[in-house]
Amino acid sequence: QVQLVESGGALVQPGGSLRLSCEASGFTFGDYAIWWYRRTPGKERQFVARISRGATMTVYEDSVKGRFTASRDNDKNTAYLQMNSLKPEDTAVYYCNAALAFYSDYPDLLSWGQGTQVTVSS
Repeated sequence: QVQLVESGGALVQPGGSLRLSCEASGFTFGDYAIWWYRRTPGKERQFVARISRGATMTVYEDSVKGRFTASRDNDKNTAYLQMNSLKPEDTAVYYCNAALAFYSDYPDLLSWGQGTQVTVSS
């Protein structure tokens, strides 16, 4: 079955860094763009970043641009989100998902996992 499993979340101090991982299985990973989202309780799920299937293109939400970097290793079926200069407002559960589309406001996302908790606090 299709699975995308997020990991790497932790409690980190403001200004710190984390790298999230997204391990995929059950589909042809290299054919799909990877889309990162985050959700805070009571708030709508927010787009964070996406990376094209060949990793030649990335798009970031304005609030994370310059701080977060998406990457991927198609040989390992794994995508990554490097998060630097973390701020308290980055606190959320982070999710990865996959879609054939890269240029879309409404991607046809494949599967939601459990996400991984990122907490930025002193």
